Formats: sequence, structure tokens, C-alpha cells
Amino acid sequence: MPKPTFFNLNEEKRQILIEAAKKEFSRVSLYEASISNILKTAGIPRGSFYQYFEDKEDAFFYLLNEHTQERHEKFLYNLKKFQGDIFEAVTEIFYHTLKRSHSEGQNNFIKNVLLNMNYKIEKAFTKFLSKEELSQRYDEVFHLVDWESLNVSNEHDLYHILQILSAVTFHNLVHSISNELSIEEAVSKYKLEIKLLKTGLLKK
Repeated sequence: MPKPTFFNLNEEKRQILIEAAKKEFSRVSLYEASISNILKTAGIPRGSFYQYFEDKEDAFFYLLNEHTQERHEKFLYNLKKFQGDIFEAVTEIFYHTLKRSHSEGQNNFIKNVLLNMNYKIEKAFTKFLSKEELSQRYDEVFHLVDWESLNVSNEHDLYHILQILSAVTFHNLVHSISNELSIEEAVSKYKLEIKLLKTGLLKK
């Protein structure tokens, strides 16, 4: 979590620092990233960086959490857009994230996140569908879901459906990026797995 001095910066200076950090984390992984490069791009002295962040990991997870929050807002938007269809909502998230990972420039931040994953990064990346996040925004999420289309009737089961969808989405993103699949190939594979989840794996 950035220090209070970071949030006290004026908007222009804060954005310069954010873009400098994003540029470096887009270039290489968190572990290879250089604070010196961030400082050079932002045009600030080394001492200033530590007034705003504890270390480079602090800056990285700030960016990742901002991205996760953005995806949560997108998920809520998609639930409204698709009349509560959680499968369509997460499919749109998958496509949007994949498309960004294929983009040039600073959007390669997402690609580097996916290709250099560990448990801590994965937890932050999938936070938007975590039980804790959904619990905090209970009314926003559960009142938007189309319960009539699901074979469950309580929030506990829905949590687990969303966890399964989160795992499938995350796995497909990593697989698609690491194997350099085209967007069309990746979406086709993802939609097949979503279809299998929707129809079930056992004969009735």
C-alpha cells in the first residue's frame, strides 16, 4: 500500500510516477524491475520514491490492485449488460483482458503479470471474484445475478461457481499468453470450457 505522501501528490505528479512504474513493470517482471529506471522515467530523486512506496513490490501491487478494481467494475457492468448472466460477464472479462495483453506499449504490464505469476500475484489478480471482495460488495453483485438461470439457490454455492469461473479464466489467460495463442484461438478454447461448465460433465 502506498504511503500517505503518494496520495497527497497532485494528480499530474502522481500520474507521472504511476506511468513510470507501469512502463518498467511492462518491460520486465517485478523481480527484474529496476527502481532506478522508474526514477529516471519519472524524473525524481531516489529518496522521493521511498517517500511514496516501501519498495518496488509495493508499487507493483498498487498497480495490480488498481487493475483488479477496474476488472471488478467491469464485471458489475457486464452483469448489467448481460442481464445477470455470470458466464457472459466473465467471458467478456476474459476477452477484454486478453485483448489488452496483446496490445503494444504499457498494456504489456498485464502480459508480464500473467507470465511471471506466483501465489501472491495470482491472489491479487483474481481478487475481484474472491469471497472477501464479493462479500464487501454483496448487494451490487448478488442482486444483479440471474438466479433463475442457475442450478443453485444460495449465495454459498454461487461463491463456489464464481471461484470455478475465476480459476478457469485465470488458467486460460496464462495458457493463452504463454503459448502465444491468437485471440481467436484463445477465445474459442475458453468458450468451449465455459460451455462444458454450463452443460455439466455428467449425463442426466
